[in-house]
Amino acid sequence: MFERFTKDARAVVKGAVELAEGAGARTVESGHLLLAVLEREDGRAASALASLAVAGARRDSVRRSLDEARRRAGLSRADADALAGLGIDVTEVVARVEEAHGVGAMSGDRRDRGWWSGRTAFGRDAKEVLEKALRVALARRERDIGGEHILLALTVRPGVPAEVLADHGVTHASLTRVLDGEGEARAG
Repeated sequence: MFERFTKDARAVVKGAVELAEGAGARTVESGHLLLAVLEREDGRAASALASLAVAGARRDSVRRSLDEARRRAGLSRADADALAGLGIDVTEVVARVEEAHGVGAMSGDRRDRGWWSGRTAFGRDAKEVLEKALRVALARRERDIGGEHILLALTVRPGVPAEVLADHGVTHASLTRVLDGEGEARAG
């Protein structure tokens, strides 16, 4: 599949691996892919995000939102709401765990978990995003997979990245409009 990735998409994947390794994570997750897309300054995904007014401070806001979700062990707001319906306050759970084990204890990015020398693997959700990027490219009748396809895949796969992007005005529909040249579709 990677032979069909453009230079831009390969840079996104490489960036995601570097971000995961830099955070001390043992696996690359979909959030790392989103962060890597955000770091790109060129390519169709970067242009689309700029058209949707996700640049500068708004990119920082997306990063902060992803960091907050990672502190909640990757739970989306929908997950937290479902647990709240069962009487479980995720904010309280996070506070208690961090009180006992330190800030970020639930993130999975802690460096103090012992020595590990393996290659950083892709987590199930990251693999699903990359597979979805292939399906998105095929559905759009585009042979190669670019960063924009990874971004589109992140908007349609349920989870924290899609939730964070939607909070910042980047939905599958708005992104498709921009990529297809149907206007700027400014984020709200």
